[in-house]
Amino acid sequence: MNFKKLFLLSVCAAVTAGISTASTAAQDRDRVVKPTSSQPTNLPPASPSQAPLQRTTSSRPTLTSPIILVKPQPAAPLLKKTVSSRAVNNYTSALTAGRTAYSASVSDLIYQGIMSRWGIPYRYGSTGPNTYDCSGFVWSVFNDAGINFTRASARSLWAQSEPVYGDDRYKFGTLVFLNGLGHMGIVADENGFFHASSSKGITYSPFKGYWENRIVGFRRLPVEATSTADIH
Repeated sequence: MNFKKLFLLSVCAAVTAGISTASTAAQDRDRVVKPTSSQPTNLPPASPSQAPLQRTTSSRPTLTSPIILVKPQPAAPLLKKTVSSRAVNNYTSALTAGRTAYSASVSDLIYQGIMSRWGIPYRYGSTGPNTYDCSGFVWSVFNDAGINFTRASARSLWAQSEPVYGDDRYKFGTLVFLNGLGHMGIVADENGFFHASSSKGITYSPFKGYWENRIVGFRRLPVEATSTADIH
């Protein structure tokens, strides 16, 4: 009985020793690790559009013509200051015919004064140089021509001036009064006059039409008021 126990114990010890040796050998063996790709293995093949871009040489021809820079031209002004050709003709014909209220030299200065102010806007109570009312325009033009008088309203100048009649009314340089003495201008001839219009500024207007029924009368400055001018 003791012999059997000893035999079994011997067998068990031998088996245990074998297992322990095999385990130690397994631990001492180098581990073999199979490398794995970081990319999935089941992706479809890349399409041509996804292929890497390749730098190609441009086939565009070399520019051989000279480059010319064109300087932009300034735009034309929206408003052009013009003078009525009719007004010019009226003055010229009046001067040629001797139908002027003053000498040729003074009349020419009056005309130049009118043309230099042509188109300048109207402003009540103004005597220039950037705006004029009707009496301010007349005063400044005559003053530049050497015909001096005190700046006053149209109504006041009517009272200070002398009446004229017949053909003398339409001599260049005569004063015409309109709109119940609320407006005045400088006669060009029997057809029209120069004045400061509230809508057009310094301009020429014909008597016929709007103004013919608004004329109060025609006047001329007294001799003492024109001492520096050559009067007919």
